[in-house]
Amino acid sequence: MAFHHIPVLFDPVMTWIDPQPDGVYCDGTLGGGGHSEGILSRSGGTATLYGIDRDERAIAAATERLQGYAGFHAIHGNFHDAKVLLEQAGAPGLNGALLDLGVSSPQLDEAERGFSYHEDAPLDMRMDTTQPMTAADLVNTADEGELTRILRDYGEEKWAARIAKMICEHRAQKPLVTTQDLVKCVDAAIPKAVRRKDDGHPARRTFQAIRIAVNDEMDPLDQALCDLVDCLAPGGRLLVITFHSLEDRCVKRCFQRLQNPCICPPKAPVCTCGRKPKVKVLGGGAIKPTAEEIEANPRAHSAKLRVAEKLGVM
Repeated sequence: MAFHHIPVLFDPVMTWIDPQPDGVYCDGTLGGGGHSEGILSRSGGTATLYGIDRDERAIAAATERLQGYAGFHAIHGNFHDAKVLLEQAGAPGLNGALLDLGVSSPQLDEAERGFSYHEDAPLDMRMDTTQPMTAADLVNTADEGELTRILRDYGEEKWAARIAKMICEHRAQKPLVTTQDLVKCVDAAIPKAVRRKDDGHPARRTFQAIRIAVNDEMDPLDQALCDLVDCLAPGGRLLVITFHSLEDRCVKRCFQRLQNPCICPPKAPVCTCGRKPKVKVLGGGAIKPTAEEIEANPRAHSAKLRVAEKLGVM
C-alpha cells in the first residue's frame, strides 16, 4: 500500500509557519511529507527542512516525495528526541517547527499495523516497528491496576476498571492476539445500553489509550515541546496539531507556562522569581478546521492547531 496521507489544517499551517526563502524548519512528525512539501515549495525551494519520523515507511515515502528538494534531510527517530537529533544533524536555530500528533492515515488504513478497531488484525499499534513492545505484549502482561490506569488516564474511559478486568479474564483463558480480541473485551465490559448511546465506536477510547501507552506518546510530550522551543531562533514558531483533548490540554498548558512562567504570589508587587517568558501564544487559542475541510477529509474533524512564537529576548 502506498503511503498516502492528507495533511490536516494545511492552509493554517502554511499561514502561521510562513515559510521564508533560505529558512530552516523541522517537521517532527514527517509522515507522508505533505506539510513538509508545502513548506519547501512555499519557500521557493530554498529552505532547509529536517523531517523526523519513527516510522521507517514514512521516512522512505517522504524521501521519495521530496527528493527534488536539496534542503530536505530525513531523520529516523522520535520527535521526543528532536533536540538531540537536530544537534547531531548540525541544524542551526529553526525558523519554524511543526508537530502533527496522532496516527497517520496509512497507519490506520493498513490493517496489519493493528491501529484500527474496525479490522481484525494482529494487535500491534507500534508507530516504530523496530521497537520491541507491541499492544499485545502490553495487554497480556500489564496487571489489572496498570491497565485500568492506562485506560483511565490515556483514554479517559469511564469503564476503565471493567474493561481491564475483562482483559485479564480473557487472557487467563488465552492471550489477546488480534484487534478483535480487544474489541470483544470492550464489548463484554460496557453494557449494551451504554454502547447503543455512544456517538462513536465503543472501543475507540481503549484503542487510543493502548496506542498512547505502547508508543509512549504523552509522558515525554511536555519536555519535547520545551526542547523544540529551545531549538527555535528568536521569532521562530512552534506549531502543534492535536487530535484529542489529552494532547490538546498538554500543549495548551505548556504554551501558557512558557508564556507566563512567573511563580511569584499573585499579589506580589514585583516579580522576584526571575523567570522570563519564552514565547508568545498566537492564534487566539485553538485553530480548528473549516467545515469544507472536514467534509473533504473527515479525519480532520477533531484536529486543533496551536501556535507559539519564541520571543527575541530571553
